[in-house]
Amino acid sequence: MLLTVKTTTGSYNIALKRGEINNIASHFDTTKKALIVTDSGVPSQYTQCVLSQFPKSVIKVIPQGEKSKSFEMYKDLLQTLSENEFSRNDCIVAVGGGVVGDLSGFTAATYMRGIDFLNIPTTLLSQVDSSIGGKTAIDFGGYKNTVGAFYQPKAVIIDPDVLSTLSPRHFNNGLAECIKMAATSDAELFSLLEKESVKENIEAVIEKSLKIKRAVVQADEKEQGLRRVLNFGHTAGHAIETVSGLGGLLHGECVALGMLAFSSPAVRERIKSVLEKHNLPTETDISLKEISDAFRHDKKGTSSGVNAVFVDEIGSFRFQFTEYEKLDEIIKEAYIK
Repeated sequence: MLLTVKTTTGSYNIALKRGEINNIASHFDTTKKALIVTDSGVPSQYTQCVLSQFPKSVIKVIPQGEKSKSFEMYKDLLQTLSENEFSRNDCIVAVGGGVVGDLSGFTAATYMRGIDFLNIPTTLLSQVDSSIGGKTAIDFGGYKNTVGAFYQPKAVIIDPDVLSTLSPRHFNNGLAECIKMAATSDAELFSLLEKESVKENIEAVIEKSLKIKRAVVQADEKEQGLRRVLNFGHTAGHAIETVSGLGGLLHGECVALGMLAFSSPAVRERIKSVLEKHNLPTETDISLKEISDAFRHDKKGTSSGVNAVFVDEIGSFRFQFTEYEKLDEIIKEAYIK
């Protein structure tokens, strides 16, 4: 199945099909010289599969984990491109999760003022979230995504078969983003996540999640309004992720906690039940003060508060500017012991 994403800078296709990692040439010019970026946690068979389809390629394996989304690793990729004489006509291919995609996309956006970028996400989190929308970034100063650019890929290839090698924890980590999108925008998808086997319905879950994000991104490409709905769970989630050390709790686990804080009591119980079903956290030992301090460094905030996303009923949402003192009360009520 092909999903077309239309943006102000053009359009690109997302190919969603089992086995499609073996069929890159149907979606992208594989005669281009390619820097293939992956990380040490990606099974080698996926990297080798992609490598075999690009006759002119250089491979770069970065260390697994959020710490690789750094200025130092960004500089290292630029150095690799320069040393191997990559030109504006060449490309970067990301094979991995969100860290690989964000770092590779930002490098593609800035090298030679922009070269082609192909994204092949290999985790559920990156397939349903970071692979679509054109957000690219690195972390800086201990905070997530503080240096970045909006830069759309030329194509995205999503192969559900690659999820077979994910650990249960990382699979559920990605599922948190599906739960997030269902909670705000698709009551039917949320019901599926509540009642059915996700693995038996994984293609439908990915497709429905992608369609939600596509609709939002096309309506608000650069997060001037509607796209903020995708931040449900992220206001508190990013704060928790920052405090946990950019590597303690996984991103989706932090978003899971964040959703509970900004839900009505009835919705909170339903979300909590779904999170528990998929072994995602519903409590944290991180102190209120630590989370509160991190709020104030969130790039989406102002000097007095944050325009937060609240869900009062599954399938709908509202925006509400919330002062930091009120945020503290919300967090404490939701899950601080």
